[in-house]
Amino acid sequence: MARTRGATVRRVRLWRWRRNPLRRRSDLVEAWLRLVTVVLALLLGASAGAAAAGAVDASLADRRERTRPVTAVLAEDTARGTSAPVTENGDGNGGVWAKVRWTAPDGTIRTGRAEVEPGSGAGSAVTVWTDPSGRLVAAPPAGAEAAFQTVMAGGTVTVTTGGLVLLCGRLVGARLQRRRLAEWEAEWRQVEPTWRRRMTG
Repeated sequence: MARTRGATVRRVRLWRWRRNPLRRRSDLVEAWLRLVTVVLALLLGASAGAAAAGAVDASLADRRERTRPVTAVLAEDTARGTSAPVTENGDGNGGVWAKVRWTAPDGTIRTGRAEVEPGSGAGSAVTVWTDPSGRLVAAPPAGAEAAFQTVMAGGTVTVTTGGLVLLCGRLVGARLQRRRLAEWEAEWRQVEPTWRRRMTG
């Protein structure tokens, strides 16, 4: 129920689906448009989100398959307060970057910088990750971290796709609304002269 200048206006739900003399064809079209838009937003959003989650999961699985843990040796001291050139990585886990030495698959000795636990002395054994050619790479996400990335990718794509579908539906609905208003204005211009003659007569 709603009141407008002392009068009570009853809001009828789903009025576009009910037969009544005031319902126009454009009203029914708009009702179907809204229903189809919501259904498409749900279906396309869910399917796109599932596809995105599957793609991310497959990518992470491929990354895990193409990398392997290798035992390396620290080439410098990572104890805090020493002169070793270590740097806080800034992601909140307290790791530091330090020079390490490891053996590549072809048997060559290589050196590089990897993230290690702080406080380790030179010569300590640490675990690093390498690609098939023996180059250092970041550790592939696994467990909860991998699941989080997969869920976030799927959820983001789901919301984005569904939102775009709803936006398109709103744009089409707005166009139908402008067309309906134009039709009403054209009909009023035809009826207005007769209405005025009745009022003045």
